[in-house]
Amino acid sequence: MEFNEKLQQLRKNKGLTQEELAQSLYVSRTAVSKWESGRGYPSLDSLKELARYFGVTVDELISPDEIITAAEDEKQELIGKYTSLLCHVLDVFTALLLFIPIFGNGADKRSTSLFALTDTPLWIMIVYAVVIGLTVLNGVCGLILSRFDKPLWHKHRLVTGIALSVIACLIFIVTRQPYAGVFCFAILVIKGYLSVRRKA
Repeated sequence: MEFNEKLQQLRKNKGLTQEELAQSLYVSRTAVSKWESGRGYPSLDSLKELARYFGVTVDELISPDEIITAAEDEKQELIGKYTSLLCHVLDVFTALLLFIPIFGNGADKRSTSLFALTDTPLWIMIVYAVVIGLTVLNGVCGLILSRFDKPLWHKHRLVTGIALSVIACLIFIVTRQPYAGVFCFAILVIKGYLSVRRKA
């Protein structure tokens, strides 16, 4: 008998709903539903809690092959979480563009901060500030949402962060601010590398 079938049987024998079991284990009902439908395995800590809760051993609850699969799933999930977290930190790191002297100013293109630019039209400076602000806001939202177990939210924040980095690179290159463009491109390359490593 597979783990999901055993879990379903143990839960029904105790006369519990998925919601009641989830509350007892301090996990979401979605997690219990996922485990019982065979779409995933609990973390090793959750396995121990399940075994303790139902008064069985972990070996009775799950086979050695399933334990290996569960450990691999947990490892992939952790890699995904840390990748997302690093990408969100990089988004927040983009705020440095507001303060470091990286923008070319004047005929000699002397380096200055965004707020000290004098030869750039106001609307372009507003576009810079909006793109940087949106990127930082995306990173902050991602860091806050990382406290919740919602993989889809993490994916959306990651995709949005990459899209904002691409837009920032293009805007800085088109408006002839190469240092700011290179800064954003470096962040984009790191995010791309982390995303590829996450899927590998």
